[in-house]
Amino acid sequence: MSRLRIIVIFLLMFLLLAAVGMVIGYLVGNGILWLEIFLIFAFFINMFSLLFSYKLVLWSYHAKEIEESDNPRLFQLVREVSQNANLPIPKIAIASIDTPNAFATGRSKKNAYIVFTAGILNILNERELRGVIGHELGHIKHNDILVVTVAATVTSALMVGSRIFGFRAFFDERRGGQDLILMVLLILAALGAMMLQLAISRQRELYADEHSAKINNDAQGLISALQKLENWNAKKPIDNVNPATSALFIVNPLSGAKIKNLFSTHPPIEKRIDNLIKLKL
Repeated sequence: MSRLRIIVIFLLMFLLLAAVGMVIGYLVGNGILWLEIFLIFAFFINMFSLLFSYKLVLWSYHAKEIEESDNPRLFQLVREVSQNANLPIPKIAIASIDTPNAFATGRSKKNAYIVFTAGILNILNERELRGVIGHELGHIKHNDILVVTVAATVTSALMVGSRIFGFRAFFDERRGGQDLILMVLLILAALGAMMLQLAISRQRELYADEHSAKINNDAQGLISALQKLENWNAKKPIDNVNPATSALFIVNPLSGAKIKNLFSTHPPIEKRIDNLIKLKL
């Protein structure tokens, strides 16, 4: 993903929050004041996302950075695949989650993490792990992790705001109707941010799959890994996943909830496998 596309997406998120401020100002009065408030909010939420949101993601999934002495073989695999991709070696973290999955996060290629759940290290062989690592490095290479994390932060912030207005509407009869309108407005804005995220993430998953197959010169390892991960997550989805961050994972961690394809952050697994088979690697 080019630097220009990243700037455009940041700008769209900024304008979305500014539009929310304008509508709230129109509904409650003091339009200029509310616009200024949301412009300031948009600036700070984007800066927070850029600098700190990856730390929030690591914390939310209890992911702990490990040293090479903790798992030398995993470090060796990550090092080898990173060298094939001509990328800096990312930091490695383990999330204490039994369901097998993985994701990448961070604010740049030089400050990136690949996070493995404890479960994925138990079910994948080395060939399959190389496929997963190559996929996550594809996201790191194209700065997908930054864009998805920013979109997730904005979406989460808007949903928190909607809950605040919903709470006020329940306890304040005088402003109940107005606060309900504001709650719905923020929910719609959050859905808008999520739809932008969906438009980005589906295509990027296919690109990351292709990146993995090409740098490893092996599509079958990733195909096998995707099949195993999809089956496990369908049977036992990860508990307490924030839907806004589900796009980070290599397979949809909410797949067990039977989310409709229209709102899925990932292409159907069959499409991903067909796309990899066509590469003939």
